[in-house]
Order: sequence, then C-alpha cells, then structure tokens
Amino acid sequence: MGRITLEKINKSFGAIKVLHNVDLDIRDGEFIVFVGPSGCGKSTLLRQIAGLDKPTSGDISIDGNLVNDVPAADRGLAMVFQSYALYPHMSVKQNLAFGLENARMPKTEIENRIAEAARMLEIGDYLGRRPGQLSGGQRQRVAIGRAIVRNPTAFLLDEPLSNLDAELRISMRAELSALHKRLQTTMIYVTHDQIEAMTLANRIVVLRKGQIEQVGTPLELYNTPANRFVAGFIGAPSMNFLPGSIAAVGEEGTIVSILGEQTRTIPRKAHTGVAGQAITAGIRPQHIRIAPPDEPGIGAKVHLVEGLGSETVVHARASTGETLLAVLTGQHALASGEEIRLTFDVKDLHVFDENGTRLSGT
Repeated sequence: MGRITLEKINKSFGAIKVLHNVDLDIRDGEFIVFVGPSGCGKSTLLRQIAGLDKPTSGDISIDGNLVNDVPAADRGLAMVFQSYALYPHMSVKQNLAFGLENARMPKTEIENRIAEAARMLEIGDYLGRRPGQLSGGQRQRVAIGRAIVRNPTAFLLDEPLSNLDAELRISMRAELSALHKRLQTTMIYVTHDQIEAMTLANRIVVLRKGQIEQVGTPLELYNTPANRFVAGFIGAPSMNFLPGSIAAVGEEGTIVSILGEQTRTIPRKAHTGVAGQAITAGIRPQHIRIAPPDEPGIGAKVHLVEGLGSETVVHARASTGETLLAVLTGQHALASGEEIRLTFDVKDLHVFDENGTRLSGT
C-alpha cells in the first residue's frame, strides 16, 4: 500500500511562510508529479512527506497512519535525489547493499533484491564498477536501484534527471515510466520541467508560491486549465495571451472581442461572464493557423521564422503590439516582415477574467 494524505500542511522558516494549507490525497500506486517554477515549494513539500523536515502545522498520513512524528528512516519511503549521492569508494553492488546490510537483512535476501533491481534497470554488467567509472545515466540508474532494493511504500524523486543531457533525459523518462508500470508502486516526482510532468504523471500537482493551483491529469490541465498561471505553465511553447472583452451575452452564446478585431461566439453554456467585462483570451501556439483568404483573422507581421522540418514556428506581432506565437504543421515559406492573418477555432479558445481565473463554460 502507498496512499499518502496531506491535510492543511503549512511550513514556515522563521517569518517566511513556504507552504500554505496544502491538502492532497495521493492514491496507492499513483505516479504523481509536483511541478512549478523555482521557489514554489515543491521540494519543500516532498521533504515534509519524506520526514526530512517537519511541517509547522498540519498532518501527514501514510496508509491511514499519522507519521508527523515518525522519523524518515521509519516511514517506509525511498528517496532519489538530484545528486546521485553514491559512495565513491564502493562498487555498485556495495552501494545497493549498504542500506540493507545496515538493516541486518539476511545475505540471501540482499542478493535476491540486488539481482532483481539489476535486471530491471539493466545494470548487471556494472555491479563490480565504482560510480566514477559510470556515465551519468548509469549512475542515476544505480541511485534508483538503491531505492528499489528497499522495497519501499513509495518512491520520492527530487528532480532526478536534471543533471543529465537532453537526449539522456528523454530515454530516462521512458525508463522511469516503464519502471512504474512494472512496480505499480506510488511515485512522487518533483520537477520544474512541465514536459517531464506531462509525459510521466498520472496526475500533476501545479504549485505556485507554496499553494496548489490545480491538480489533474496531464490532459485535464492542458485542455481546461483552472487559471492563467496553469494555462501558461502547462504546454510548450507557452500559451498566447491576448487582451479582449465580452461584447455581448445572448441566446446564441457569449461573444468575445479579441484585440478589437477578432470576434468569436462561444456556444451558450453556463458561464459567469457579463457584457463589457475585460478578459484575457488564451490560444495555444499549436492551435493557431494562417487564415485563408475568405476567413477573417488577426492581422500580424512576421518577425522570426523557425523552420524545424516537421513544423514551422512563427513569431509575429499584431498591429496593437502583442506578440503571437504560432506552431504550424509542415513547412511554410514565410519571411520576416511579411504581413499575415492568423486565426483559430473557437473550441480552442480559453477565456480568463481580470484575476486570471478561467470563466466557466469556456
């Protein structure tokens, strides 16, 4: 079992409050990712769960048992850090065995656990080597293996891939995902990289300034972000945000005006918008396209084109000065200074009020 429950978790360092009333229920066997910008409190929250820090107030339970006063070593959790934290004078096998030997586990059980971890992580050929003789990716596998042999209730991973190069990070993400499917053990993963969050998580917890902004599956956060912060943080490149207003609310739906030149009608649903209300319209770069001659669009001037082969990234500027980023499928012969018109489907439009909260029904 590996259900972890956080209730009203607060953490302060002196007068500085880092976590604010965090409530979260992490289900058994779930791969959950804490994501957010630097300083948002994600690593601090992980340390509360691990027992490396004690919350100022609030309760932490593991499988229904309160663990606020339980030492880190007795919580049944295993941590993998950003730094590999391997003993340089020990072999890989000795690194894997060290914690189990300290727990006075029988030698036969230690050998079996090491063999199974080595098989899963494909590090059997490196058991006799020392960490200094391994690549970064191999050392990270050993660090994960050291956690696996403990057979923990949950794995806590604090930015474990950030020291790897881009290509290795991609392959290690796939390995971690496959490992979770095999183990079916709760994993809590901290990262500032929203692509890692999207590709690994069953659910994502988006944090900002010590508070949870939204919890949901990757696609829930991508398709229906609760506010402008989540909308801008999830998805790459970041969402375009354009000023606008609600022109009218009628039987057909809500009519929004964007940049004063693009008017769209959002089909009628329950909503909170009123006529005359200022809004921010959000459109993802992948949902913008060049308008055909018979379709209205937002006039813009191209100032940079990035041809990537399978897609073309267009940086443009509207006549009102706002920057627009469009990711167009395929190859497009566009030049800097060229005048174009950009458009999108109304189903891909996100509408936020002046406080950045998503308007219901959009």
